[in-house]
Amino acid sequence: MTGGTAFVSDKIGDKFTAWDGYIKGKNLVLEPYNKIVQSWRSTNFEDHEDDSQIEVILNEGDSETKLTLIHTNVPESGEHYKKGWYEHYFEPMKRYFELLNKA
Repeated sequence: MTGGTAFVSDKIGDKFTAWDGYIKGKNLVLEPYNKIVQSWRSTNFEDHEDDSQIEVILNEGDSETKLTLIHTNVPESGEHYKKGWYEHYFEPMKRYFELLNKA
């Protein structure tokens, strides 16, 4: 969907990578069909900076699923990540699911 290589596991405590290793982290909470919480950092993080955290919450409705993303503990230099979520995840995801719905 995004065009980058990714690896993710369905086990709490396992590591993941995305965008050919540009992003890495660990699964902290996995609630099937409801919530994913992961530690998260890119190669742009400084060594002294703590991991940030992402929380993906899924709320299923009658004909759609609402996805809420909460990204916390982002370094001050990380304002570009907000734009990146839209450009590299949400917009491709929207196009992907639109194509699926047409099929």
